[in-house]
Amino acid sequence: MLRSRTLPASLFTLLTSVWLMAGCKEATVAPVPGRLVVVQGQAQMAAVGSVLPVQLVFRVLSTEGAPMPQVPVSFSVSQGGGTIDPPSLASDANGEVKAKWTLGPASANQQVTASVRGLDPVPVNATGILPTDLVIVQGNNQSAKAGAALATQVIVRVVGNGNVPIPNQTVAFAIATGGGSISPASAVTSALGEVTVRWTLGPTPGAQTATATAGTVGPAVLTATAN
Repeated sequence: MLRSRTLPASLFTLLTSVWLMAGCKEATVAPVPGRLVVVQGQAQMAAVGSVLPVQLVFRVLSTEGAPMPQVPVSFSVSQGGGTIDPPSLASDANGEVKAKWTLGPASANQQVTASVRGLDPVPVNATGILPTDLVIVQGNNQSAKAGAALATQVIVRVVGNGNVPIPNQTVAFAIATGGGSISPASAVTSALGEVTVRWTLGPTPGAQTATATAGTVGPAVLTATAN
């Protein structure tokens, strides 16, 4: 005679509950990046070769629109030259990344692109103010003994539209008449757009001249008198 085997009622109830819970539980889906948006830094204007006054800030959002931390974001300069620092980093707890953008030295149209894997790149544009003029700040129209250095150093400033100082520009000096020398013969402008040089007059008494140029800008003519 065969004896039927049945599960105890308590064990049957427990197994049934576990089965029902497993069937009803939804699988957890990890969020994925859905959008990369610009928070700040778009459409700035600054002197070429300078750091933009406002940092670039981007935010990574999930497909549901929530900020996503720890997502790698990379940057590339796509127009105008220049540099971006840092070139890549992971988003913070707010889903944001921040970077400093130094414009290139010779273009009005400048662009940086931010990228997240799987999303369309997001561009940010800026306008570089180009050099338009050379200003003699000090050291013009001095006099000294022939063959001697002028008492006051010569300072020349490179500016753009609106008299904006232009940094990181090479200014070249040349003696036009009277001989002598200028040291250094060329220099790169500071954050104030300025270079400073020493002018030593030539051996012949009378009027002496020198010139300063910055690329296609200039020349600015400097004058001195040798006694």
